Amino acid sequence: MGSRKCGSCLSGLLIPLALWSIIVNILLYFPNGQTSYASSNKLTNYVWYFEGICFSGIMMLIVAAVLLVLENESNYKCCQSENCSKKYMTLLSMIFSALGIAFSGYCLVISALGLVQGPYCRTPDGWEYAFEGTAGRFLTDSSIWTKCLEPAHVVEWNIILFSILIALSGLQVIVCLIRVVAQLSKILCGTYSVIIQPGII
Repeated sequence: MGSRKCGSCLSGLLIPLALWSIIVNILLYFPNGQTSYASSNKLTNYVWYFEGICFSGIMMLIVAAVLLVLENESNYKCCQSENCSKKYMTLLSMIFSALGIAFSGYCLVISALGLVQGPYCRTPDGWEYAFEGTAGRFLTDSSIWTKCLEPAHVVEWNIILFSILIALSGLQVIVCLIRVVAQLSKILCGTYSVIIQPGII
């Protein structure tokens, strides 16, 4: 009972993390609160990977919903025996937790790449990735941020939002990883085996 409650808490935590990921990703489309740059496609290319909206957002909401359903005690009735049902629930929970790691891991990697690449902005030489060749060194040298003339404060905007996405998706990875370890421990420690024995059903 305690492990199911803990699992439900962890699954429930994925929901606000997913919702915040969607919000933060949407904000990346509107540097400094302006919509004109999205319509003219003057945004960093990594925002078009929909890492926060789709993968760390919508897909993680689906994963969280499925995990919450699987944690419901009334669902342990898919076979003729309760032990058999628990085996299926454990296996499904591991699969969806692993999918959660994949979805949030995708967002984590893409967000990190977007952070290191830097924003697409107007410089004295025109529209370009002003810090693409710095290997992320611009992140600690605010004196060169003025190279980006437009959108205003786009460097700070990208750094803050991509960093938040990294943190949110990182927490999702941790939550899903904890769930995988917890379910795997049930199998390996003999709480119940996922191998269905003849005669159980």
